[in-house]
Amino acid sequence: METNPNPRWNELKEIVKKFPQSPGVYIMRDRGGEVIYVGKAKVLLNRVKSYFSGTKDIKTATLMRRVHSIEYIVTGTEYEALLLENTLIKRHMPRFNISLKDGKSYPLIRLTADDYPRIFKTRRLVQDGSKYYGPFPNVKHAGIYLDLIDKIFPLRKCAGPLKKRTSPCLYYHIGKCLGPCIGKITPEEYQIHVRKAQNLLQGKTKGLIQDLQAEMRQASEELRFERAAELRDIIRAIRELGEGSAVVDHIEESRDYVAMAAEGNLAAFCVFPMREGRLQGREVFSSEFFGTEEEALTEFLLRYYETRSLPAGSVYLSRIIDVADLKQYLMSEGKGDVEFRFPEGGRHLSVLRLAVENAVAELKRRLEGGGNALGLADLKRVLELNRYPRRIEGFDIAHVDGTDPVASLISFHNGLPDRRNYRFFKLRSLKGAIDDFAAMREAVARRYQRLLNEGQPLPDLILIDGGKGQVNAALEMLELLGLDIPICGLAKKNEEIFLPHRSEPIVLPKGSPALRVLQAVRDETHRFATRHNRRIREQKLGKGLLTHLPGVGPKRSQKLLTHYRSLDKIAEASIEEIARVASLPLEVAESIQRYLADRSTRVQTVQELKRNRKL
Repeated sequence: METNPNPRWNELKEIVKKFPQSPGVYIMRDRGGEVIYVGKAKVLLNRVKSYFSGTKDIKTATLMRRVHSIEYIVTGTEYEALLLENTLIKRHMPRFNISLKDGKSYPLIRLTADDYPRIFKTRRLVQDGSKYYGPFPNVKHAGIYLDLIDKIFPLRKCAGPLKKRTSPCLYYHIGKCLGPCIGKITPEEYQIHVRKAQNLLQGKTKGLIQDLQAEMRQASEELRFERAAELRDIIRAIRELGEGSAVVDHIEESRDYVAMAAEGNLAAFCVFPMREGRLQGREVFSSEFFGTEEEALTEFLLRYYETRSLPAGSVYLSRIIDVADLKQYLMSEGKGDVEFRFPEGGRHLSVLRLAVENAVAELKRRLEGGGNALGLADLKRVLELNRYPRRIEGFDIAHVDGTDPVASLISFHNGLPDRRNYRFFKLRSLKGAIDDFAAMREAVARRYQRLLNEGQPLPDLILIDGGKGQVNAALEMLELLGLDIPICGLAKKNEEIFLPHRSEPIVLPKGSPALRVLQAVRDETHRFATRHNRRIREQKLGKGLLTHLPGVGPKRSQKLLTHYRSLDKIAEASIEEIARVASLPLEVAESIQRYLADRSTRVQTVQELKRNRKL
């Protein structure tokens, strides 16, 4: 039972269950839409779910009472989530956040804007035309890159403007400088080295890595393992640099990154606005479309920039489209001129890939989470239903270790799970026997006889987890009750759809909106049945395990299992709590916890032995 007084608590809890298992940032808003908390997560789903379980401190409980909506932005790494979190906190100043370190506190590599540029490590940004690379959360990596540049593209080390000298400094003699101060290299030749160093820092390193790998193999063959290890570390660092940071880049040009993901007639769009070198947030949209994907992206850009200003720099797109007419229209509307670009590599492609991940996540949420008119409309067409399938009920038959057959019923409304109408049926007529067809007949008969008796509305479609036999068993009961409810079965092996009075199943293409709806209902039915079976199995096992302990009888054992739901949860509880829940003396509660701890160790040992045998 949830005790949080937030009226949207259960609704938010269900929304969070659909968050991706990816690193990213989550944003909590109050009823007025104001951002009140921004957090980062290594796994968004796990982190945000934790707000809805367990006992919270006063501040967290206060926060959760005010949360009206929660959204997220997927990032490529946990570190990128940290940088984005910091940017959003500075932008919104949420009342429940504390200040975090700026990404600028991490070291950067600076390439000066001189005629003969220098390159060095810094923690301070100077807006004098210098170029910056990083930041580097691992200080060692910044040093490795600078060492590598010194060995391959040695640029000058002397501070300030270049001064002509009559003799070179020590750096020239040890091969760490090209000697521009004494005219040993022309400005044009020097710039070639600068560009190569920039390519290295921008991740354009395919050829260099191949050369280093060849050198590493040669060093290993010659038993120079220390050198081989050094080269290995350099290659690893170069690859990490090539990935870059997708949320901070210190490029001042304002720009937008627009990505699109589509399946069937549903498209999702993600826009990343980058201003002053920092990602400002994320906007996601979804819509049905009935032309080509290129037309859908063009139309989205028109609608999006009708109410927004174009960035001063460029708009980077995740797919190539003809932008001539689009540019002309935006100029005619007084939006100004902007370059639409389609990067093939480098950091702009890295940011676009991140935007695509967010678009895919939004598309998946719409398709799998249901609630989209497209899937239900497609299902109505495929099954030739007379009405829109707003209410779908699904059945699954399961048993516990070959005994105790049960039926599970789940309900979807408008494509979304309606958990208030989930049910279990302990099958009485079978007397413990395993007969899936008889079990299906009993479950269907009991469910719809009760709805008829109580005058409750009937579903628009019934889905059976199984093939033709299970469908016919359910249909038999519906006909006896005088009901004409559309029914179908979905067999998991080949995802075939079985309909009554039809010899051949329907096979829909993978990704079909209609198939996705049926799969979502079937999978939820199976998940619900599996969870119930696990609970029954643990209760049966727990009764036998706990009642042999001194001072623990059937009633006390039942109290513990009813309260904690599993033996593992009992083992995690404190001795005082166990004693209170089951009205036990402390010494008996201590013996229960000690026994379950020993049991857990034994189970882990057995599992380890099994794994070793497989190996």
